[in-house]
Amino acid sequence: MGVVIPLEESKNKQASVKPLVDLTKSGMERVNQLILSKAGSDVQMIPEVANHLISSGGKRLRPMLTLATAAMFGYEGDHHIKLATSVEFMHTATLLHDDVVDESDLRRGKSTARTIWGNQASVLVGDFLLGQAFRMMVEVGSLDALDVLSTAACVIAEGEVLQLSVAKNMETTEDDYLAVIRAKTAALFAAAAEVGPIVAGTDKSTRSAMKSYGMNLGLAFQLVDDVLDYGGKAAETGKNVGDDFREGKITLPVILSYRRGTAAEREFWKESIEGGQNDDARLEKALGLIGKYGALNDTIQRAQHYGTIARDALAPLPETPWKSALNDVIDFCIARVN
Repeated sequence: MGVVIPLEESKNKQASVKPLVDLTKSGMERVNQLILSKAGSDVQMIPEVANHLISSGGKRLRPMLTLATAAMFGYEGDHHIKLATSVEFMHTATLLHDDVVDESDLRRGKSTARTIWGNQASVLVGDFLLGQAFRMMVEVGSLDALDVLSTAACVIAEGEVLQLSVAKNMETTEDDYLAVIRAKTAALFAAAAEVGPIVAGTDKSTRSAMKSYGMNLGLAFQLVDDVLDYGGKAAETGKNVGDDFREGKITLPVILSYRRGTAAEREFWKESIEGGQNDDARLEKALGLIGKYGALNDTIQRAQHYGTIARDALAPLPETPWKSALNDVIDFCIARVN
């Protein structure tokens, strides 16, 4: 059922996150040590649940953004380590909560925490990680950084509730959906990229530029994730093709296919998404309709659009290895569909 999506920009075929990984290697080693330390607890189930997800193989892109955007503006202290760890804990907490809300059984190719320990433990351990994140923010002592990250936490929660309000509703518009992913996904990318320059003591215009970079990178990242659900491989994405379809999730490829379809095709989408009729045969038909109306390619084009805005945010900055690596991340995020 995989779908091959050709990208117009051949340079994306060589896109890699490795330059960012290499530049942040020493910092991420310290972040990883702090993650293990702060995920510890005398309550045995807390580190068990936390480490199950923390060790599941994610690239930890968000904390790398915090390390990179602090270092590229000359920061030499250690506050960015605690802020990067806070960002990762916020992300991990939202994943634990998401899997409960979405009733997901698989994440990054592994059973979700909720399927092993139950929904209650997943929610409560997520709350523990959020608490630890805020403790580290306070230890840093930057009110601006605390404001940015705490605001992001509120926005993410709002996005979760907004997603519930549009769940399994085929009348959801593209603007509605973009509002959801801007809050649920892009807000944390934006915050991760902004707190780096905050601790580096940059001016407001630089902070704003990095926030724009993170926000638009996050939008591109999520839109490509939407494409991968209908055209990726479980081994690479940690999801089976069609997981969003089976869970009745409204994503942009579905919205575009529904809007462009005939009356009969729109009824199919309503029965599938709203009515829960989502067996393998209907998934095959859904993939056919998504292909018929070019919904995956159009979703990729929108991701490329936000990637261009992210690149424009970096454009005025001096040419450094950090800037080059952050540009590479944009290409990497979009090139995942190859």
